Amino acid sequence: MTITITAFERSPDGGKGLARDTRVRWALEEVGQPYEVRLVSFRAMKEPAHLALHPFGQIPTYEEGDLALFETGAIVFHIAQHHAGLLPAHSDGDANARARAITWMFAALNTVEPPILELVTARIFEGDKPWAKERVPLVEARVRTRLEQLSARLGDADWLDGAFSAGDLMMASVLLRVRSSGLLDDYPNLAAYLARGEARPAYARAFAAQLAINTARQ
Repeated sequence: MTITITAFERSPDGGKGLARDTRVRWALEEVGQPYEVRLVSFRAMKEPAHLALHPFGQIPTYEEGDLALFETGAIVFHIAQHHAGLLPAHSDGDANARARAITWMFAALNTVEPPILELVTARIFEGDKPWAKERVPLVEARVRTRLEQLSARLGDADWLDGAFSAGDLMMASVLLRVRSSGLLDDYPNLAAYLARGEARPAYARAFAAQLAINTARQ
């Protein structure tokens, strides 16, 4: 059955890899699964046909036969569960490794990403507010706390828990969002960790595919 995902017709970041369909593209590339992309406009995202797939009117969505999914974490988790390459196999010798990789997926989305998204909002969308000057440093401090904790846990390892997994895919995707702030520069091991993720051929293919769409529509 053909896998179809949705993506922005014109991504707000111009195809720099920050739109969440990049995470799904990367996962599919890692496991070697072909897929098709249906581009949707901001207007179409709020219309009934798309809302039937994603009740909150966002992207990406994932369709395969009778299955329709939304939410990036759920989609990547589904891909990782059904195709080898993103989660340790039960036969790898460490029965708990798979559970730990899944834990890192949730940590990326539930613990590390929220303050990063809050910082993006505070800087870009609320930067002109009278209270922004006081609020932004407070949010930055919360992001630094998470980066410090993550840096300490990663140490000098290449990946979060042994071999590359869906946990690393999600964590690297989250860290991409904070790089432009300059905060990541204070944590060289995290910057190197992100660079390793971006150097993976599967990520390069996913990034190039998204960039090509946005470049063609300029």
